[in-house]
Amino acid sequence: MPPLKGSSAVSSINELRRLRGSRRGAPQQNKAAFFFLLPWFAGLLAITLGPMLASLYLSFTDYNLLQPPRFSGLDNWTRMLSDERLHKSLQVTFGYVVVSVPLQLAMALGLALLLDRGVRGLAFYRSVFYLPSLIGGSVAIAVLWRAMFGTEGLVNEALAVVGIQGRGWISEPGTALSTLVVLNVWTFGSPMVIFLAGLRQIPASLYEAASVDGANRWRQFRSVTVPLLTPIIFFNLVLQIIHAFQTFTQAFVVSGGSGGPADSTLFYSLYLYQRGFGHFDMGYASALAWVLLLVVAAFTAVNFWASKYWVFYDD
Repeated sequence: MPPLKGSSAVSSINELRRLRGSRRGAPQQNKAAFFFLLPWFAGLLAITLGPMLASLYLSFTDYNLLQPPRFSGLDNWTRMLSDERLHKSLQVTFGYVVVSVPLQLAMALGLALLLDRGVRGLAFYRSVFYLPSLIGGSVAIAVLWRAMFGTEGLVNEALAVVGIQGRGWISEPGTALSTLVVLNVWTFGSPMVIFLAGLRQIPASLYEAASVDGANRWRQFRSVTVPLLTPIIFFNLVLQIIHAFQTFTQAFVVSGGSGGPADSTLFYSLYLYQRGFGHFDMGYASALAWVLLLVVAAFTAVNFWASKYWVFYDD
């Protein structure tokens, strides 16, 4: 190949100088990036990894918060096999997750479909519907929920207007958990906003083509909307399952911290709190915390494994 001449040679030399300068500046840029990331790494070690490793160690000890931890081997882990209240908390939590998460996602998707049809004042409705996700886990809402579903609460007053005799919704084992399921379904705002964003990404031409082929709205929903929305459904499903397993405030406030009546609202996180800060059995509580982590990880792994059978991506 003939040598470069004139402006071509000058431009090539300038490009080489620019590349060399960028290579010299790269270490400096990396140092600056690490410097700005130091607070995050410090928080990761001090707030996340450090307490996790400490709780892992405490799970093999007998620790009551007042005396130094004493190593006890696998005693805390073997105790779980005969802990009936633990088994009850797992039953309550699994039931809550299996029922409330699908209902919440169905509600969120339904409202997202309605808003996607071009409702006037969309920004206002989107903000109003998102609000419950922000305040649904607060103590104030849990107190309000307990008052609404009490014997003389707003729900029974509304039923009395139409001649229906109310009941103590939160004081009866058969209905107490249902009130918390309704509360979780009510906090549909966050998945709804994500669903709405996903619906806006579906090309209108696909619906037009399906309409030309004679597909009605239901058929379009099944054959166009749902397949293209499966990545968003999967994302919301994983997030809401993790969130549901960690539910604590609502059950604590509604039941007064007891998980009653008859342990019908004894969520796993609430039982963990009782063992750690009620009975000062922090070693056992640490073991329970790691079991919760393993359960959530298992559910997440199963969802990722099953996603290859029903989640469809563009590629």
